[in-house]
Amino acid sequence: MAIRVSEDKCNGCGLCVKSCPQAAITVDKGHAIIDVDLCSYCGSCVSACRFKAIAIEIEKQAQEDLGQYKGVWVYGEQFRGEIAPVVKELIGVGRQLADDRGCELSVVILGNNLDAAAADLAAYPVDKVLLYEAPELASYDGERYSRVLADIVRSGKPEIMLAGATTQGRSFMSQVAIKAYTGLTADCTGLSIGKDDGLLYQTRPAYGGNVMATILCPYTRPQMATVRHKVFPMSPKRLDGKTAEIVRLDVKPKLMTSRSEILDFIDLCESTVNIVDADIIVSGGRGIGDPANFAMIEELAKALGGAVGASRAAVDAGWIPYCHQVGQTGKTVCPKLYIACGISGAVQHQAGMSSSDIIIAINKDPDAPIFQIANFGFVGDCLEIVPMLTKRIKALRGVAV
Repeated sequence: MAIRVSEDKCNGCGLCVKSCPQAAITVDKGHAIIDVDLCSYCGSCVSACRFKAIAIEIEKQAQEDLGQYKGVWVYGEQFRGEIAPVVKELIGVGRQLADDRGCELSVVILGNNLDAAAADLAAYPVDKVLLYEAPELASYDGERYSRVLADIVRSGKPEIMLAGATTQGRSFMSQVAIKAYTGLTADCTGLSIGKDDGLLYQTRPAYGGNVMATILCPYTRPQMATVRHKVFPMSPKRLDGKTAEIVRLDVKPKLMTSRSEILDFIDLCESTVNIVDADIIVSGGRGIGDPANFAMIEELAKALGGAVGASRAAVDAGWIPYCHQVGQTGKTVCPKLYIACGISGAVQHQAGMSSSDIIIAINKDPDAPIFQIANFGFVGDCLEIVPMLTKRIKALRGVAV
């Protein structure tokens, strides 16, 4: 694939510069110049050019030698230097995949001032920690992160690339896959190596969890997948006391351009329990009737030692911040216990919580979809049932009511 600018047609108007999402185009001496290292061949400049001066040429290429791709990589997601819990789950399954393929397991981590995070990861059963540090990467920026990780993938050529199906992983791993000209299977709940073909078998729920699809990527590399949190057990640290090799990667300043600037970061949630990490979640929906009734939900969650979740309808109504939202457009959770209060259970909500170990539904409507996936159900007014549950739990735990 190639992209070319016809100097005979280009007059340097700059429309292509404004349209380029990768900031890969500049105008010099009256003509557009495209940096092919930054270009993702998205075609925005071709559409924007009124003079048809830019063309993308797709050439028939010989099948790539897939044998040059070796190793299993895990994306080491971090926030403010703290490694995301899903990374340590991915190390566990990644170690198994690497052993099955007879190759190395590496964790690649992006950011700045991450010596402590790299040392922590090195204590787990990985062979290498690939550390890419730059001041511009101190805060997550999907444009920069995707460009940098894609460049590392192209040069390092891993056979398998895993990342968490978190807000961050979902937002930019697809961009990495596009830049690497490969496929991506999202929200996997199962990973294994085929005994006959050595391919990565990637299993994920589809159609609201009614079908389990197994997806293969036989023609391109790396085989990329994002994995749901709490699907795999967390990997223990090494027992032998050894640590992995920490490899510092060379920074390429030209990859650090971005169209956005982070001015400030505002924490919207005051809760000390992240719903993604919680073992118990009590969620409220529009069925609780009033935003003030979330105090009732919070009291039950506190009595159980859990976190507070919400449906999209409750969030859209402004009753509770977005960081509590569970569902397809919110967070995917997998707690040991999920209590849905006044939530009908649309397929979008089920996509974010249907893999919970135990689901308890409380709803007035006996035909609500949530009852189809619930292990236990209460048909009734949650404003009456939830306080009764809270009172009973406190009594069992010897807490004064």
